[in-house]
Amino acid sequence: MIPRNEHETALRDLLRQFPVVGIVGARQVGKTTLARRLTSDWPTPVHFFDLEDPTHEAALADPKLALESLRGLIVIDEVQRRPELFPLLRVLADRRGHPARFLVLGSASPDLLRQSSETLAGRIVYYELPPFRANEVGADNIETLWLRGGFPNSFLAEDDTQSLVWRNAFVRTFLERDLPQLGFSAPAATMRRFWTMLAHYHGNRWSSAEPGRALGLTGPTINAWLDALVDALIVRKLPPWHENLKKRQVKAPKIYIEDAGLLHALLGIDSREALMGHPKSGSSWEGFAMQEIIRLTGVAWEQCYHWATHQGAELDFLAIHKGQRIGFEFKRTSAPSMTRSMHSALNSLQLDRLFVVFPGNARFALHERVEATGLSLALAEGFRYL
Repeated sequence: MIPRNEHETALRDLLRQFPVVGIVGARQVGKTTLARRLTSDWPTPVHFFDLEDPTHEAALADPKLALESLRGLIVIDEVQRRPELFPLLRVLADRRGHPARFLVLGSASPDLLRQSSETLAGRIVYYELPPFRANEVGADNIETLWLRGGFPNSFLAEDDTQSLVWRNAFVRTFLERDLPQLGFSAPAATMRRFWTMLAHYHGNRWSSAEPGRALGLTGPTINAWLDALVDALIVRKLPPWHENLKKRQVKAPKIYIEDAGLLHALLGIDSREALMGHPKSGSSWEGFAMQEIIRLTGVAWEQCYHWATHQGAELDFLAIHKGQRIGFEFKRTSAPSMTRSMHSALNSLQLDRLFVVFPGNARFALHERVEATGLSLALAEGFRYL
């Protein structure tokens, strides 16, 4: 068991401020475990309902009768299965004196987000729980984290083989059971092909044309499938940044599989040796490093972009951080250097700083506003020098 103290502390603070707190995250990312650890020493009574448990679901057959008299902290797991609960939670959250607070857990879905945002506006705050990150598993385990990903059952498996077995089972269960429960219906085998195609797009600009032709589907259908995986926090879209420039700029988003371990399972990568020799190794490391940098900077995904022009200039990652424009390039090389593309990004985007992140434990200047930084060093220091 790896403690997730940072997340526990953040959730305790949110529960003091809001009558309803929602933990959202991908399936099997550890939401229920975190909730149970959080409530193990809670100062008031705790009432736990798991809507995948038939007994608990039956207990909420009349939710007003079941919940109205309870005091303390009420935890409702897999809440997306009962979106009709949200109007009742609004009523209960508005009671004088707040006799109960609510912690709701669920996979992010259109129904979950729409129902709660409409009925609990101003009363609910969401907290997204990611897979394990490097600060949780320790610097000595970064390579394992990159290979296996951060889903607890995958990372903590006895060996790489058992980790891959778990991830393959996760992919199958997610497609056959979890996506339909989120209101999305598509043949599991076809969706598996689509998800594998997305793995090959990892770190690249998205176009629905090629997957559409391969699967015999229209562009709108392909984009709807992509959005379903984004809503489930399994895939990330990094939107493009636009400037008023005399250059044609790329308007397509970049695609990233949220977890490196799932990416490797979809690509059939079963060992570190296979990962080092795979054509997507560089893109995989870029996505892994980007996730870690986003966590270190504290920048929300809504403030993250990529930038590219049709003339060939590009920037892997642009963050709007404390009023500054901070650029990042990710290079899986031991000796990064300045490129024409970096010069173009510095000038066109008027970047305040540009960091070139590479595997290593060193830092050195490449330009008066450009610094090469080893990922291990950034993780060790928490990127305090931003």
